[in-house]
Amino acid sequence: MMTKEPKRFALIGASGFIAPRHMRAIKDTGNELVAALDKSDSVGIIDSYFPDADFFTEYERFDRHLDKLRRKNRKIDYVSICSPSYLHDAHIRFALRQQADAISEKPLVLNPWNLDALREIEAETGKRINTILQLRLHPALIELKEKIEKAPKDKIFDIDLAYITSRGNWYNVSWKNDLSKSGGVATNIGVHFFDMLSWIFGDMRVNRMYLSEYNKASGFMLLKRARVRWFLSLAYNDVPESARATGQRTFRSITIEGEEIEFSGGFTDLHTTSYSKILEGQGFGLDDSEKAIEIVHAIRNAKVEALQSDYHPMLKK
Repeated sequence: MMTKEPKRFALIGASGFIAPRHMRAIKDTGNELVAALDKSDSVGIIDSYFPDADFFTEYERFDRHLDKLRRKNRKIDYVSICSPSYLHDAHIRFALRQQADAISEKPLVLNPWNLDALREIEAETGKRINTILQLRLHPALIELKEKIEKAPKDKIFDIDLAYITSRGNWYNVSWKNDLSKSGGVATNIGVHFFDMLSWIFGDMRVNRMYLSEYNKASGFMLLKRARVRWFLSLAYNDVPESARATGQRTFRSITIEGEEIEFSGGFTDLHTTSYSKILEGQGFGLDDSEKAIEIVHAIRNAKVEALQSDYHPMLKK
């Protein structure tokens, strides 16, 4: 019986928060991390997964190393991209020019027009750009999508979304607090939720902003089949007192027609599931990413309005 040859991976952004999930996914799918890049050398986590992987802190040496591998017929099959958001576009291009497919964390790019340029390089190289949209693979949300599809077609659902994930002072001096690099709060911590909502409830038709600060944002959007009041925050004081009393620093709530949607569990293996789909040729690509990127771009560029009746209850504070 023939066994499949393990795919060869490189990884950019090895010291980031999300990188270990990619390393685990590569390992759990039976593949090999050959080389990794990060300007920080605090990457001991690699030893837990691929201690023999080559590691580089300089982009030029990493680039040259992959070129040498390609000339020796040992080229990389995939480049996993866990770098800061504003670098995703460049690193995706790098991957395809290495004759490898790309697997990029969210957001794929910061601006909608960047997708058109990436479509061109996909066509030129014949390689594929994949992105991680793991909420689309969560069983509870797949079930919700099926439920909405069975509802009367003219039904417009009322949704409240709140996500508070408190961050310390380090955040203020990191790239994540730079609007030009992260896209701001709505892009950095909200893009997965906006992708999930547009995936289930359709295109955005109305967008209103009621709060836009460096560490929190809130607004209203009308989707084809939903009215959504949303609130996103990095401030610990926004975590409800009842949650803080139990030591929680994060709070997430999505209610549809007043009913809480529970999907706090089941996240552990979603990156591995994502990789399995990608390896089967069923990953999420440029077209899948487009709606959410358009939404967060619209939010980022919207003017803050005076409160109307459709604001999120957390804004009362």
